[in-house]
Amino acid sequence: MGRPRGFDEADAVRSAARLFASRTYDGTSVDDLVSHLGVHRNSLYKTFGSKRGLYLAALKWSLDHEVAALAERVAAAGDRREEAYEVLAGAVTGPELDLVLLAAAERAPVDAEVARLVGEAFTALDEAVGEADHTAGKGDTRAAPAAATALLVGLRVRARSGTTDEGIIRAGAGLAQRLGRH
Repeated sequence: MGRPRGFDEADAVRSAARLFASRTYDGTSVDDLVSHLGVHRNSLYKTFGSKRGLYLAALKWSLDHEVAALAERVAAAGDRREEAYEVLAGAVTGPELDLVLLAAAERAPVDAEVARLVGEAFTALDEAVGEADHTAGKGDTRAAPAAATALLVGLRVRARSGTTDEGIIRAGAGLAQRLGRH
């Protein structure tokens, strides 16, 4: 019988997601993971198989917990203007999209599984925006929700880059208005 695992796998995945979201996949070494997670290298490899295995687990965790929660909040806001604006403003300035954005830019072009997961995340956001449009009586066109999601993603990229100009605030307000809030 093997020794019991000396770490909580769920905590390790959650912490790895935050680390990858702040440093990127290529910017995070196995030594960084071992140090940050407080896990022995052998335990990391035994549990996740590789750095990529841990990365995929972290990305899936982010999609299941952060992106899905954001999508649910957007869809649930329906036609309540202030609530929808708060959800979108939070997404522009908050970390929920960071790992999926970095995954889209860095790993998706070279890793089909990451590309699939990123695509699922964007589709979930598109569907949430479409649901909010429908609830607000705006109808449902195929391009409009994807355009709104693209704007949200672009705003988060700008905010993450340190841009704090009024343009982000105006664009965020425009996105909320696009969802049918007047």
